[in-house]
Amino acid sequence: MIAAMIILIVGLALFLGIHSVRIVADGWRARFIAARGQMTWKGLYSVIAVAGFVLICVGFGQARRQPVVLWSPPSWTHHVTASLTLLAFLLITAAYVPANGIKSRVEEPMILGVKCWALGHLLANGALADVVLFGSFLVWSVLDFRAAKQRRRAGMAPAIAAPRAARTAATLIAGVLAWTLFAFHLHLLLIGVRPLV
Repeated sequence: MIAAMIILIVGLALFLGIHSVRIVADGWRARFIAARGQMTWKGLYSVIAVAGFVLICVGFGQARRQPVVLWSPPSWTHHVTASLTLLAFLLITAAYVPANGIKSRVEEPMILGVKCWALGHLLANGALADVVLFGSFLVWSVLDFRAAKQRRRAGMAPAIAAPRAARTAATLIAGVLAWTLFAFHLHLLLIGVRPLV
């Protein structure tokens, strides 16, 4: 159990750490890119993120075999989690579809999607590994949203295309379909848990 938690924590440090560079060291990131190029930065970023993700999966998977239960969430939290993860899928989809109404009205839909996902899973899971994993992502999303908001105030936010009704409809349909596929099929296949029973 201790070894699994160490692997999980190292994975989170790598994955969330590289995703936090713009939060804590945006100037250093800019200097690195200026000196070594965008492609070098993207390569380094990708290697560290993938390594962290693999360690998270391994550590969390091992920790779930011998869970340290901190509390047992009531059954109603699963319904809240289902709603929050649906919202997360819609927001994350909106982050990638250009010129949709959600993206034009919601600041940082990707980060908010991660926040909804993490909060939902934190509510419905009471084991130590769950708290470490989802709690870490929740804290990161709060800090990243604040940093993104500061960049917007400084005029560093990218321009957002005017929304189109067809793109908004496509975003909603794609988000709901992705959530349905994951909630009813892929979650059990990949995680080993059926979230909606």
